[in-house]
Amino acid sequence: MNAVIGQTPRAGYSLPREYYTDPALFEQDMERLLLRHWFCAGHVSSVPATGDFFLVDLGRESVILCRAADGAVHALLNVCRHRGSRVCVTRSGSAAGGGFTCPYHAWSYGLDGRLRAAREMPSGFRREDSSLKALQLRVLEGLIFISFADAPPALDDAARALANAAGVHGWASAKVAHRASFEIRANWKLAVENYMECYHCQPSHPEFARRHVLARPATQTAELERTAAAHSAALGIHIEDVDGYGLNARAGQESISVMRSALHAGHVTASPDGQPLAPLMGEFKQHDGSSTYFDVGPTSDFLAYPDHGVIYRFIPRSVDRTDMEVIWLVHADSVEGRDHSLERLTWLWQVTSVEDKLIIERNQEGVNSRYYEPGPYSLQEDYAARFVAWYLDELGISPPLQRRVASPAR
Repeated sequence: MNAVIGQTPRAGYSLPREYYTDPALFEQDMERLLLRHWFCAGHVSSVPATGDFFLVDLGRESVILCRAADGAVHALLNVCRHRGSRVCVTRSGSAAGGGFTCPYHAWSYGLDGRLRAAREMPSGFRREDSSLKALQLRVLEGLIFISFADAPPALDDAARALANAAGVHGWASAKVAHRASFEIRANWKLAVENYMECYHCQPSHPEFARRHVLARPATQTAELERTAAAHSAALGIHIEDVDGYGLNARAGQESISVMRSALHAGHVTASPDGQPLAPLMGEFKQHDGSSTYFDVGPTSDFLAYPDHGVIYRFIPRSVDRTDMEVIWLVHADSVEGRDHSLERLTWLWQVTSVEDKLIIERNQEGVNSRYYEPGPYSLQEDYAARFVAWYLDELGISPPLQRRVASPAR
């Protein structure tokens, strides 16, 4: 499918109106996302035992993530091989009888997707030909990545970078403490672009800006960042910055970016009072006054503090609707009410996500105007500009921006 494009995109500027409003272009976006890239489906702690499952969506597609008897996690398309009904209609739980039974005609599938039973089928019917379709799946440092592609980009670079970033933070042995979903009435690219820059952080996110050096221009924060990096190194924390995002990704590899940034003095984590929120994770023996940002692929973003982590999943639904799921991670042994308070743990990113929903929806409302014209990206929006350049390159619509090294903003 090739959508009809009007105004030609301009390097260093936001996209023309139809890229955020045209349903045909959205369908083209979905085809590229579904066929080419990886996205984070969640954390393995959500399926700790045999039979545990949860659903994830992307556009009109629904996927069952479940743990089979052999301990492996599977990603199964939630489409019955009989006449296409949704097989699983519960968002999460434990599969009764060690499998899934379609509620329409009772075809039954094992946890690995194999068809176990189908009533009244004609002679010659082969159950082995009607397994639920399986997606590619990789678990990296506790994070579940799935792809609809037969041959998606390699995850070698991402695996090495995540072993360093999420690995140092102990995410492989973490657990989900809380999850929240925000429906954003806007195109998915506006939601992702917003996350890719911090030009808006000071005017739009006062609580975030009080805690994170990243809200200021790099020219104002270089010394603070150097001091924080030296402090981390003195504590034995070594997490390397990686810039393999978008057009900077190696040929055939999925995008990966890792960036370290300091917190303001008086704040050791993202808490209301600046004080610890939960038990330290991974290699951290004490707080080092920094946080770690990493991105994998086009719609999966992550933020790690010494005592907790945050997963951001952007889920395109339609041309003007995007779901944003936020997942908080803590140490596997942390007990709510004893070791952490859910209210304190989730406070900052609840506040920030509500603010993001508002500003992204206002952005969409303005872009919908017939008078909207693409505007130039600022120096603090370089990462968002790189995302747009990568997106255009993926679609083959316009010559991309020249490759350049920069770090994500938020």
